Amino acid sequence: MTTSPLSALAPHVDSGEIPALVALVARGDDVHVEVRGRIAPDGPPLERDAVFRISSMTKPAVAAAALLLVGDGLLDLDGSVEPLLPELADRRVLRSIDADLDDTVRAHRAITVRDLLTFRMGFGLILAPPGEHPVQRALDALVLGQGRPGAEAPPGPDEWLRRFATLPLLHQPGERWTYSTSADVLGVLLARASGTPLPDLLHERVFAPLGMRDTGFHVPPSSLDRLATLHLPGGGVSDDPATGAWSRPPAFPQGAGGLVSTVDDWFAFSEALRTGGLLPPAAVAAMTRDQLSPGQADGIFLSEGYGWGYGLAVRDDGRYGWDGGLGTSWAIHPGSGVTGVLLTQVEWSQGPPAVWWDFWRIVEG
Repeated sequence: MTTSPLSALAPHVDSGEIPALVALVARGDDVHVEVRGRIAPDGPPLERDAVFRISSMTKPAVAAAALLLVGDGLLDLDGSVEPLLPELADRRVLRSIDADLDDTVRAHRAITVRDLLTFRMGFGLILAPPGEHPVQRALDALVLGQGRPGAEAPPGPDEWLRRFATLPLLHQPGERWTYSTSADVLGVLLARASGTPLPDLLHERVFAPLGMRDTGFHVPPSSLDRLATLHLPGGGVSDDPATGAWSRPPAFPQGAGGLVSTVDDWFAFSEALRTGGLLPPAAVAAMTRDQLSPGQADGIFLSEGYGWGYGLAVRDDGRYGWDGGLGTSWAIHPGSGVTGVLLTQVEWSQGPPAVWWDFWRIVEG
C-alpha cells in the first residue's frame, strides 16, 4: 500500500499542537486524505465526514452564487446595488480613518456588484487597535458581526443592512481593497435579487447540485455529533457543538464567514470550479483572475504575490483559493491540477499555525 504524503502531518496532532485535522491533496484523479485526532477533547476519533466551521472559505461559495445570478440576468456586474439595496444610496465617505463620523464627503459614484465581489465597496475590517477610531466604536455598537465568526449574533439581514447604512464608507467605491464586509453585503444582495434567503439560495444553486449535503450555515441536530469542537490557541474550547453558534440557524447568515462543511463537500465545490461543473468557463476565469489594480491590495491580508478575484485570493502563479481564520485552508493550482484542502478547528491568532506551512509544503512539493 502506498503511504499517503499527508501522513507527515501526524506529528502536529500526536504532539498536541492541534487536536485534530482532516487534510486532502489531489493530483488529478490521485486523491489522498489524512484523518487524525478526536472530534472533541474527550470524544471519539475524528472521521472523514467530520464537519468544520470554514469561516472565510464561505466567501468563494457566495461569490459563485453571485455569478450564477449574473448569468441569470438578475444582477449586472457593473450595475449599482441601490435598486435592490436602497439603504446604500447617497453614500458618504470619511475624510480620514480617524475623522468623526460627520466629517465626510460625498461618494463619487454608487457601489456596484463588481465592487462587492472584489471587496472594493469602500468598507472593510479596520486594522487598528480596538476602539482607536470613532468609526470603530460606532461599528462595535451596531453588533454587525465584523469580528471572529460566531462571536456575535447580528440581527436579520434587513436590520443588519439598516444599521450598516448608518456608517460612512472608509474609502471611495472602487478605490481600494478592504477585507470581508463586502461579502456580508453581497449575501444580503443575493437574497433580495433572488427572492430567496441566502441559505436556501446557496443550497438550491450550489450545494445540492454538487452533492454538498453537509454544507450550510448551521448543523442540524442529527449531525451535531460530527461537528468538531472549536478550540482556542493554546487550549480551551471556543465553541461547543451542542450549544454553540452553529447548533441553530443564524438570524444573519454571514456571507463573509458563516458556513460549515466537510472535506468531501469542499472538494466537490473545488472540483466544480476546476472542471467547469458549476459556472461557465468565462465566469470561472474572471472569478480566479486578479481584479485589483496595482497598489489597491492590503498588505496585511494579501501578502506579496497575491491579488484578489471574486471572493478569493489569486497568486501570481495562477493558484487560487482562501483560508479560514478558524483553522481551514484551500487552494487549487489549475496548471498542475493540484488541489489542497486542510480542515482543523483551532482559531488562528498570530497567523497560520505550523501545520498550515507543512501542509502546503507537501501539496506544492
